[in-house]
Amino acid sequence: MTTTSKFVRRAAVAALVLGIGATTAVAGGFERYERDGSIKDAPVASEGRKFEWSVNGGLMSDYVFRGVSQSGEDPSWFAGADASYGIFYAGVWAAKVDQAFTSSDAEVDLYFGIKPVLGPATFDFGVIYYGYAGQTANVDVDYWEFKAGVSGEILPKLSAGVTYYYTPDDTFEIGPGHAVEGTLGYALPKVWIFDPSISGTLGYKENEDVANSDYTYWNAGLSLAVEQLTLDFRYWGTDTDQFGDLGDDRFVFKATVALP
Repeated sequence: MTTTSKFVRRAAVAALVLGIGATTAVAGGFERYERDGSIKDAPVASEGRKFEWSVNGGLMSDYVFRGVSQSGEDPSWFAGADASYGIFYAGVWAAKVDQAFTSSDAEVDLYFGIKPVLGPATFDFGVIYYGYAGQTANVDVDYWEFKAGVSGEILPKLSAGVTYYYTPDDTFEIGPGHAVEGTLGYALPKVWIFDPSISGTLGYKENEDVANSDYTYWNAGLSLAVEQLTLDFRYWGTDTDQFGDLGDDRFVFKATVALP
């Protein structure tokens, strides 16, 4: 089976799982997939033509990206800033990463795109530049990624989304890469001072020119939001051993403060 056909098959399975889940339950406010954090992966649609901005920062017990630890299974800091005007958005986000794994000590991402709305559906067409400060590898670690997604509330308090990512040349110059993610979220009733929500993601990643590079990843967790603070408790997993211990199942705690 060719790489392309394998990807299409896995993507179809992910979409089917998302569709089945979406008919049974989901969460409001999915536009803030990781509520009040960076909008790099799930930017908020702006209401009308007005300028909006936000800043965010915090700590996490491990920086996990698509199921794989980027910080050597150690704690990491992160910080970001976002701006939007109508359907247009742009931002920057940075985090501590592991030199041994990424050939850098800090990841700095730049991103921009548009979020048009059609009925109950919000589309997202964007570009992300993953930059690595002070990289020490003999090949280029930085890379570009393009994304296309759609999300929306399908039932009261229940939201769903699907996003496809493509890079023409992945990090360390390993060639074209694809990823697809489906996410569900459900907003729970208020508990004391907290606004809780649950969410989960099922994703698939592969690189065309790298044999046996495809793998599936997932997460599920609970977020507790109060004022500008969000506490996220999340379990990550993958079905691959190609990243050694960095791809093992793990629990991640994340605390985010967002302003205004």
